[in-house]
Amino acid sequence: MYDIVFTRHSGWIPNVIREDGELMLTLGAGADANHEPRTFTFPISEAHLAVIREDLARHLLLWSAVLPLCDAAGTRGRLDENAAVALLDPILLAAPADVDALFQRIRWDRSRLIAHGADIALLERGQVCAAMRSATETSNGKRAQEYHANRRRAERGKVLGPLDAAMLRYTGQYLHGASVVRRTPDAVDAALLPEVRRVVATAEQACAGMRIGRDPRRGKHATDKRDWERMKTTVETAVRRAHPGLADDAVHTVSLLMCSEAASRARNAPMDDEETVGLHAHIDEGARKTLLLFTDDKDVEKKWQQNSPRTATAEFWDFVATRSSADNEVFTIEDEEMGEGIQLHFYADSIARITTLRKGTDTSEPEYRVQYSLVDGMSGYRNLVSTFVRGGCAALEQHGPWISDVAEFERARRRRNPR
Repeated sequence: MYDIVFTRHSGWIPNVIREDGELMLTLGAGADANHEPRTFTFPISEAHLAVIREDLARHLLLWSAVLPLCDAAGTRGRLDENAAVALLDPILLAAPADVDALFQRIRWDRSRLIAHGADIALLERGQVCAAMRSATETSNGKRAQEYHANRRRAERGKVLGPLDAAMLRYTGQYLHGASVVRRTPDAVDAALLPEVRRVVATAEQACAGMRIGRDPRRGKHATDKRDWERMKTTVETAVRRAHPGLADDAVHTVSLLMCSEAASRARNAPMDDEETVGLHAHIDEGARKTLLLFTDDKDVEKKWQQNSPRTATAEFWDFVATRSSADNEVFTIEDEEMGEGIQLHFYADSIARITTLRKGTDTSEPEYRVQYSLVDGMSGYRNLVSTFVRGGCAALEQHGPWISDVAEFERARRRRNPR
């Protein structure tokens, strides 16, 4: 059992306890193997307690210096108690100049001091005692996050102007580039918000009418990387032209916002909306399919009939999204009645159209004509599937060239994708 002798309002700042008659400093830091917080203690004297009570700055400096020792203990190691005790006099009882000199030689947690209001410029100059004159008992974690974000940019040679920083705050990317991009106008200074909105309007106008489709080859919620890159390039080109003073980070964050919103719209839209719009092929409406069989490379089948509640293309791409994987990249659509079908080879960005020239009999095998063509990404696959469903193999003729010779086709594929 122990008694709490001194504590501050902030629960994380180290407390002083008395255990078996001995004064101890106790703090929570790090985590064990089960991700539970670890608690460390080491002995202090009455003289140390007196300084901790009266001097918030020294208390915080001690905490900052002890935290690296706690980190070194890891998930199950013991605190180096001797090293911790050795910090007490030099931090709590020494003259400010000596404390500054000590912090030039030891490891310490800079972010902890910044979160508690330390003057960043003075910290950078090594004047830790002077920097702590502005220290507060309450913590502002966001201040420390912003400091580290700026340091990371500085290490990359990136310097943000006021509008650049405002753009990153607007999209929620100022603190960390991995944050979910979103519109947060309340995070932007009111004086800069109109200018931020003008940049966003430029981006919106640049990508008006563009869309990012889904890519069922990579699952139900994946989107087309090529569509994403196309929109990204379009937006960034327009924004750089209209706002040449913006830093690359600011330009990137607004393109990321546009692409993320377009991708979100695609994920939330019904699969039926993925139908290719405005096909230019002259398709005989009477050639539309009435019964189709979908198969994958694992011999799983799914049938679609004309009276189904969803379109054939929607059903097929849903089948692909459900079944596609690294070892399942060949999918077929077959019209048994008409004796024709297409086979999609996602691993090779190619397609085969297959027509039955002669049906098999008891004494002979069926004869097929197989022709191959290269496919230009997911949008190309969507177009070809929709065209086949609407008009069969005949409607695919204009989407060639179609190559019958396998060796010739492989040469064409290698020319497009040289290794």
